[in-house]
Amino acid sequence: FHKSKNDVSCARYLSSYFEDMRSDKELVSAINGGDPDAFEVLYLRHRDWTVNLAFRFTSDRELALDVLQETFLYLLKKFPGFTLRAKFTTFLYPVIRNLALNARKKNQRYELVDDKLEELTEPVEPDVEENLEDQLRMVMGNLPVQQQEVLLLRFVDDHSLNEIAEILEIPPGTVKSRLHNALRALAENPRTKTYFEKE
Repeated sequence: FHKSKNDVSCARYLSSYFEDMRSDKELVSAINGGDPDAFEVLYLRHRDWTVNLAFRFTSDRELALDVLQETFLYLLKKFPGFTLRAKFTTFLYPVIRNLALNARKKNQRYELVDDKLEELTEPVEPDVEENLEDQLRMVMGNLPVQQQEVLLLRFVDDHSLNEIAEILEIPPGTVKSRLHNALRALAENPRTKTYFEKE
């Protein structure tokens, strides 16, 4: 298998952006100074994270890609004059969340009728024994959205409690309360209490 000249040049092009050592704040300053390449670096650096976060809220890959585009269009409109006062991902998180939830809401309106029709026509499948991971996902899906969000930010994204408070714009005490209630619900649920039992 031989790569075409276009493939090689594209790889070099992308590599040059991923190797850019400037911080996000430095890139923002460069964009404000009229450097168009700096915006592409910022986009390539954070696009996968943005899509994954959007997918977390939409559960739809196409919608997540739409959110990616809308997120960076929103960001582009802030230049010149945009000032980054926190981590770039901390700034983007509420933007992505709001765009994703709005996208999901709009999409659900169109799919509601189709879903109801499918429920009437789909055959009933026999129960399949769930593994622990499926059970955990199902129980988490029944938690309040605020508790789900704190759990994912803490244990999937590995943010500290103070970082979560900053991202969600709520007091640290509220973060602790939501996390405590979420973990207690998981520990008490028969489907997921295995995760919390000491050996």
